[in-house]
Amino acid sequence: MKPLRKRRLIFVISIVVGLGAAIGLGLYAMQQNINLFYSPQEVATGKAPVGPLIRLGGLVVAGSVKRDAESLQVSFDLTDNAEKVTVSYNGILPDLFREGQGIVTMGKLQEDGQFVAEEVLAKHDENYMSPEVAEAIKKAEAEAKARKPKE
Repeated sequence: MKPLRKRRLIFVISIVVGLGAAIGLGLYAMQQNINLFYSPQEVATGKAPVGPLIRLGGLVVAGSVKRDAESLQVSFDLTDNAEKVTVSYNGILPDLFREGQGIVTMGKLQEDGQFVAEEVLAKHDENYMSPEVAEAIKKAEAEAKARKPKE
């Protein structure tokens, strides 16, 4: 093989290897930053993974909000009208957070089934509900209706 041709081949191969490594690292980085959405029903049935960062959405159950008087620790239940999941959060809740409100939390599911939130997001006006939360509630209600015996 001629020296000029050999240099070109090495140059092309090094570009292909470098490009492949860059694409591989980019895909790996994106995989680490994906936060999948789960409903309370999926958490209760064991479909949600324990440990990694996930999003959990639903409606705050009326009367379930418990605040610690000496810290910012708050616990509350989320529901999709089929199942309930207890959420624990240490921090200041958004101004729009209230019972009966549709919210999305980001955090980690523990072995005992409790969800420890790192972030709580409330809807931005009285008419909006996260599309994921609305879809999860519709799905849970449809499944509950299908399971109910007909009279």
